[in-house]
Amino acid sequence: MIIDLENFIEIERPYWDELEKLLARFAQTDAKKTIDDAQRLHYLYERTSSDLNKLTTFASEPETRRYLETLVARAYGEIHAGRFRGHTFRPLHWFFKTFPRTFRKHVKAFQLILLITFAGCLFGWFAVQLDPEAKAVLLPFGHGERDARERVQREEEAFAEGDDRLAGHKAQFSAMLMTHNTRVSITAMALGASWGLGTIILIFYNGVIMGGIVFDYVSSEQTEFLIAWLLPHGSIEIPAILLAGQAGLVLGAGIIGWGKRISLRERMREIAPDLVTLIGGVAVMLVWAGIIEAFFSQYHEPVLPYEIKIAFGSIELLALIYFLARAGAGDDKEDDNVS
Repeated sequence: MIIDLENFIEIERPYWDELEKLLARFAQTDAKKTIDDAQRLHYLYERTSSDLNKLTTFASEPETRRYLETLVARAYGEIHAGRFRGHTFRPLHWFFKTFPRTFRKHVKAFQLILLITFAGCLFGWFAVQLDPEAKAVLLPFGHGERDARERVQREEEAFAEGDDRLAGHKAQFSAMLMTHNTRVSITAMALGASWGLGTIILIFYNGVIMGGIVFDYVSSEQTEFLIAWLLPHGSIEIPAILLAGQAGLVLGAGIIGWGKRISLRERMREIAPDLVTLIGGVAVMLVWAGIIEAFFSQYHEPVLPYEIKIAFGSIELLALIYFLARAGAGDDKEDDNVS
């Protein structure tokens, strides 16, 4: 209960005036708003709401009460409308700024994924080198069933004869690739829930497959074919899988919570936007990779010279490296939730 109404209004009026001025600033779309401004707005809103509640018992102050009701309603609308504005999805901004910034934010997890992949590649390379029969067990999609030289010869002879085995099925093949690779990526991230161990195992095995395939083609003197075949789509597809592994390690670290004295729920809430951003960016990359693999990578000499395919894939890889390293670099510390 308020004992001295006049003194109460005198003390609280500066806060009401400040709230009104802050609301006027927030109403200007071109005005810059900061996290401190948003926090101050929320504090003044709660304080003014409390003042309004205290004044409801005083019929002698109808004008002040109506003024506060209007002020509280405006503040409520600004806070909740601002929340939706702050989360308006802008696809181009998200992909070209938020996505690469999120990647750099967790770059140490990506570096660890690279090491795990490299270790898997070494294992696959030496496993097939030391035990050629292991090829049939380790290499999927028919790579372990025939000699690499034989496969390359059959592919090139087919194209020389005008036999396009994907004729009429390119879109279907592309969609299958997108679906399969996206499923693998989501699995790589989801396995992070096992404290990151599942992600590590899956990424390591993916490296084993790559190492075995590379050794098979290199040892068969088909290195140029391998690079020309893999680079156009692999320059995007392989990094996408690694980014999914990065997301898995971020999830695993969030569950473990090293050095963080907050609850699991708070840790999950903290990393959830980054996980969505990473896996969303991976999905976009895999759509592009699926299109390139179906409509470009699968065409070999004499239809498509290997030099052109290698050049195209190299440009893609360099562009991706620059994109992840530099896109949105000036805004690395920007809070995307503040408009």
